[in-house]
Amino acid sequence: MADELNTLPNNYTSQRVPLTTVPISTALGGSVKSATAAKESFASTLQQELTGVKFSQHALSRLQSRNLELTSDQMSQLSDAVSLASQKGSQKALVIMDDLALVVSVKSRTVITAMGAHSMKDNIVTNIDSAVIL
Repeated sequence: MADELNTLPNNYTSQRVPLTTVPISTALGGSVKSATAAKESFASTLQQELTGVKFSQHALSRLQSRNLELTSDQMSQLSDAVSLASQKGSQKALVIMDDLALVVSVKSRTVITAMGAHSMKDNIVTNIDSAVIL
């Protein structure tokens, strides 16, 4: 049996196939991201996979401009809140936790916007159908 594995069929011919190189930008779909952008993209993707919640560009800019950060415990609470809102049939929910208010598209599990406690005074939140208070 070992001899059968080491022998090639009579009609087998060896052919050389030229090796071609593909620019990395082509392999990556036409664009090469900077190392920083790749790290941020990876971190964002990892966080979304861990919690199941993603953030819109608008929400990210609001969090950054208002110096707001979510801890891993808050991210876990947010994921649970979105799951609960989904079970209740919500489409867009206001999630209030600690000193933070987030408007979330429940179906896509995406945070649309974020506000801190200091910016919630005298504000009206519209276009929501539910609120989850943690």
